[in-house]
Amino acid sequence: MAARVGSSPHIPGRLLRQALDRPSSIAYQAKVNGRWQPTTWRGYVDQVRAAARALMSLGFQRGAKVAILGFNRPEWVILDHAAMMAGGAAAGIYTTCSAEEVQYIVHHSEALVVLVEDAAQLAKLKAKRSELPLCKWIVMMRGATATGEDVLTWDDFLAKAETTPEAELDRRIDAIEQADLATLIYTSGTTGPPKGVMLSHDNLAWTARTLIDIGSGVDTDVSLSYLPLSHIAEQMATIHMPASAGSTVYFAESIEKVPDNLKESRPTVFFGVPRIWEKFHAVLAGKFGEVTGVKRRLLDWARKVCTDVNAKRDRELPISRVLDAQYRLAHKLVIGKLKTAIGFDRARSLISGAAPIAPDVLEFFASIDLPIREIYGQSEDTGPTSFNLPGKTKIGTVGPALPGLECKLGDDGEILIRGPNVFLGYFKEPEATAESLKDGWLCSGDLGQFDRDGFLTITGRKKEIIITAGGKNIAPKNIEAAIKQSPLVGEAVVIGDRRKFLTALVTLGDAAAKIEDASQIRVQIQAQIDTVNASLARVEQVKKFAILPKPFGIDTGELTPTMKIKRKVVAQMYAREIEAMYLDATE
Repeated sequence: MAARVGSSPHIPGRLLRQALDRPSSIAYQAKVNGRWQPTTWRGYVDQVRAAARALMSLGFQRGAKVAILGFNRPEWVILDHAAMMAGGAAAGIYTTCSAEEVQYIVHHSEALVVLVEDAAQLAKLKAKRSELPLCKWIVMMRGATATGEDVLTWDDFLAKAETTPEAELDRRIDAIEQADLATLIYTSGTTGPPKGVMLSHDNLAWTARTLIDIGSGVDTDVSLSYLPLSHIAEQMATIHMPASAGSTVYFAESIEKVPDNLKESRPTVFFGVPRIWEKFHAVLAGKFGEVTGVKRRLLDWARKVCTDVNAKRDRELPISRVLDAQYRLAHKLVIGKLKTAIGFDRARSLISGAAPIAPDVLEFFASIDLPIREIYGQSEDTGPTSFNLPGKTKIGTVGPALPGLECKLGDDGEILIRGPNVFLGYFKEPEATAESLKDGWLCSGDLGQFDRDGFLTITGRKKEIIITAGGKNIAPKNIEAAIKQSPLVGEAVVIGDRRKFLTALVTLGDAAAKIEDASQIRVQIQAQIDTVNASLARVEQVKKFAILPKPFGIDTGELTPTMKIKRKVVAQMYAREIEAMYLDATE
């Protein structure tokens, strides 16, 4: 049955309501000693209330903060809920952050308590402990050892709840205002230190309700939590939407275990960043390439049928009886078995976001009856701005704006958003807030265009615009995305600011490892660039490229924790390779 979104105006109230409406239903599942262990909504709420009272016993006041550093675990979500219930907010930290970055966020957020996963993450805090005067307590996730006077095990932390009465917590919950700060989302910092995006209770509750409504969310939905919980997209999928709809969350054991956990959890809803879908695509395409003979002809036929069916569904066009019969047969003979093998046999909503995804990847999945809907947004509008939906999908766009939002383009093509999901501002940064919020409109920093049906296409980012020596403005994002459609390319960064022509830095993708002759790799990448150039104006064409010796990494500084490229860092690190491409230039 369709999910009845909790009537409470805020997430803590909705969570409490789930314990009343469905006390014995499963709220989440987590692996314990190799077996999935379920926790009911009643048990979940009891855990959150105990954690909230424990925080209050440690001196957590209304408006206070906690920070959380660890992989997706029940304790992560429990403490996030607890901080909201106690009248404060949580700030998530990416597990890939260095000790210096961890110190910055913990101190900047003014966190009283920090929850950490294990000894390795604890070491980052201890290395900078003298620079964290506002942090009074460190709590370890379940199973980790506590070392230090100010470090508590998870059980010792929960035991602190005994000194705070339930009635005192109830008073905190009753005092929550919709405009109060509910969470801090620290941006990944492509151009400097991360900024703390302040999201209110109203932001979170409105967005969760809207996504459930437009996505036809049901209380029997199942999701797998595996992307960083410090990102608003995963928080919405793991924390706020389940609390609103009463759906079930499985916590992945690790990133490496996601393929196994998918088959075990069989999610009905699954969110992936493009890199996740690209990896699935590479594996499946490789296996399809090994199929021959009659099986290959059957596979090709089934994929064509699914492609035709999903193309019609995207446009809400009728499906003929013949095509429907073919679709059912294709599903029985081929597609159903394939979905089961992946773990997507129950999937009804597959989503891609956080970065552009190549149209050919979306077309591939549509051909195996796993249509992926692209979503666009940012932390500053609580995750979503626009969304492709069943019956309202155009591959290559990011869909129409969410209902209830106003979305328009500025004079320079910048996407502007106004609505209930627009953030409060950046924590302790009034100047940056004033730059992003103007007359009630969120200035996204992204450039776009709408078609006649209201579907939005992202064309670039204002700060990434290249101005050539000839004064031409060029958005590199789509050029890079087109180059990356080659399986040999991992990342592509277009260079050309104040230069006479464009060049590109390229890292190799996994497919390159299968080619022994390095010269052939270069020939094939050049062929891809030639294909891309053929559709571009002369000034937009990439004239030269350099293949870098290793992929970009978070630890080496070229990527943010959300896998966005730090362009300035790349330009500095590979200045020699860039200059070599412009030597003796005659363009």
